[in-house]
Amino acid sequence: MNENTAPLFAKLQDKASLKQDIYTKTLNTFKTLYDILFTLSKEYEQFSSTQNAPIPFRLTKKSEFEIELQFGGDVLIFMMHTNIFEFSRDHEVMKTPYIREDKLRSYCGVIHIFNFLADSFKYNRLNDIGYLIGRLFINKELHYFIEGKREVGLLYPNFATSIVDEQSIRKIIESAIEYTLNFDLLTPAFDSIKEVSVDEIQTTSDNIKLKTGKRLGFKFQADHDL
Repeated sequence: MNENTAPLFAKLQDKASLKQDIYTKTLNTFKTLYDILFTLSKEYEQFSSTQNAPIPFRLTKKSEFEIELQFGGDVLIFMMHTNIFEFSRDHEVMKTPYIREDKLRSYCGVIHIFNFLADSFKYNRLNDIGYLIGRLFINKELHYFIEGKREVGLLYPNFATSIVDEQSIRKIIESAIEYTLNFDLLTPAFDSIKEVSVDEIQTTSDNIKLKTGKRLGFKFQADHDL
């Protein structure tokens, strides 16, 4: 064996093992997330049984890496990426003592949280817009960091001390639901839809081409903020 080959192979083994370990921990976290969503759906069933006109709260496991939760007129999609990522050098997390002590802590699995309108799926409106409202990063030590909008992101700023567990996952889910309930559909700016083609107006209701989203025609508040 070439004298340079062994260090190269060792580096390959170390990096691949690290990423495989983080992948496994992220997948286990995703499975726990589903279990907690399932528990929430059962809790809602009990609550809604006392209501005159219960609002839907439906959980669907689309695949091993995708979960859909519909409540009222909204859908939350939780999606785990199968790859492992590292934060960019300019990211604030990279400047923390926690990462400086061990750069391998910056490698993370990612779970995305998207918000869509339920009608976008019901009526197959393929041009409708969804929004990324949060993304959960999990590293080799099961520490987590979440970037997100308002309620979703501001609760968890401390990567060095935040450990992902059932309690923290439930808080993340509840925060995502709360944010979605507060994130209302606004009327788009008049000028953004004043011109409509004949094709668009004649399109059947199950394939509407007029684009719909909660903030179309408006700047999404704090898009550049965490």
